[in-house]
Amino acid sequence: MYQNQYKAYDTIRQETRSGRTLEASVLTRAAQKLKDCQDRWHSEDRESQFQEAIRFNQMIWSIFQGELAREDNPLPIEIKQQILSLSTFVDKTIFETMAYPAPEKLTVLININQNLAAGLMSSADRSQ
Repeated sequence: MYQNQYKAYDTIRQETRSGRTLEASVLTRAAQKLKDCQDRWHSEDRESQFQEAIRFNQMIWSIFQGELAREDNPLPIEIKQQILSLSTFVDKTIFETMAYPAPEKLTVLININQNLAAGLMSSADRSQ
């Protein structure tokens, strides 16, 4: 009798863990791209590395925004609002950094991505 319920629960648990782990992985990758750019700020390929890193970061935050805006998004409204507020700050920081590039401006983006990734991984670990 409980076999089907357990299977359904386990499937949802696996999907949730996988989604959080994937999001954490993507955020970590974005943070690393930004950090690599920051560390090599005076290299010859800085401009292309900067553009790639900043656009990748912008793309993933745009995807997060789109997912949060979906009506079927299961997150509580308060959490969605907090993440959307954070994403607005990230957008503003990205545009500021694109307009006036400086290596120290990347630090805030790196830290946000790393901290959010760590939180997602912690959440994924607790849900196992």
